[in-house]
Amino acid sequence: MTTTISMFMSRLTQPLINVPTSNVPKLNVRQIQKEKVVLIMGATGAGKSKLSVDLATCFPSEIINSDKIQVYEGLDIVTNKISKEEQKGVPHHLLGTQNPNIDFTSYDFCDMSLGAIDSITRREQLPIIVGGSNSYLEALIDDDDYKFRSRYDFCCLWVDVKMDVLDSYVQKRVDQMYLNGMVNELRPFFNPNNKDYSIGIRKAIGVPEFDEYFRREHVVDEETKQRLLDEAINEIKVNTCNLARKQFGKIQRLRNVKRWKIHRLDATPVFQKHGQEANKAWNKFVLEPSAMIIAKFLYNNNSSSSSSSSSITSNNRVVSGFSSSVPASSESVVCV
Repeated sequence: MTTTISMFMSRLTQPLINVPTSNVPKLNVRQIQKEKVVLIMGATGAGKSKLSVDLATCFPSEIINSDKIQVYEGLDIVTNKISKEEQKGVPHHLLGTQNPNIDFTSYDFCDMSLGAIDSITRREQLPIIVGGSNSYLEALIDDDDYKFRSRYDFCCLWVDVKMDVLDSYVQKRVDQMYLNGMVNELRPFFNPNNKDYSIGIRKAIGVPEFDEYFRREHVVDEETKQRLLDEAINEIKVNTCNLARKQFGKIQRLRNVKRWKIHRLDATPVFQKHGQEANKAWNKFVLEPSAMIIAKFLYNNNSSSSSSSSSITSNNRVVSGFSSSVPASSESVVCV
């Protein structure tokens, strides 16, 4: 039996309930099921963007970026924006769209992301919000006006990696950023008359770290220049690792203090392997469990979600038998 994706996104109603009132006839009020939204969180470099695209291959979805630096236009290498090729045709919102010279605040994010969520659900697609800026997510979910929670149910996935393993990966990633042209990408953002790195994209890790190098590169000898370069790159590595720890701490606070229900996915084995073995580990430890969690969330605990013969089809995408739906290589994930 085939179940369309519209079952997930349609506004299902429950039986009429009676609301008792005094001195007036009883009113019949319908309880309307809220729209569904998925959140993917995790420290920098953990694989959040990859998971969002892989899940969008299983569930017809559109992705909303919640990284407060990737939201700005420019510095694609420095900010590790997901490339067009890596997006695999999945629509992305709030990614590299904002003026890099103007602060994009939590208020701006809430306003624009709510608009994006509304437009995505009207197209009967699943909104997936992904990014490392947990302050943005907290502002959206726990707003004082209850705008989000009154309209949406949400499911949180946390891609976690042991910190020492992630540190090693992040350091290698910074080295690759250098080889990819990081220095030349940063150069236009250096202004010898402006040491303010508190506005817009100038807050990105990498911009302030290279200030000293750019100021002195033309007035020092080659040995000193190389030392300044090495120091700038090392500082980026240290600050990125520190950022990962801060992100980890904020997720723990949301989980343990604010009592958000967050599904943790341990991606550590993925980072400890290479090639096809890493792809298999990604599918086993991250993608397949995530797909199962999201399927259950979208079905609203409907018993059909546990049936191996059930399937969800839309726009030629199918999800069926989740335990065996993902191929060995996550480079070409198709849930069939």
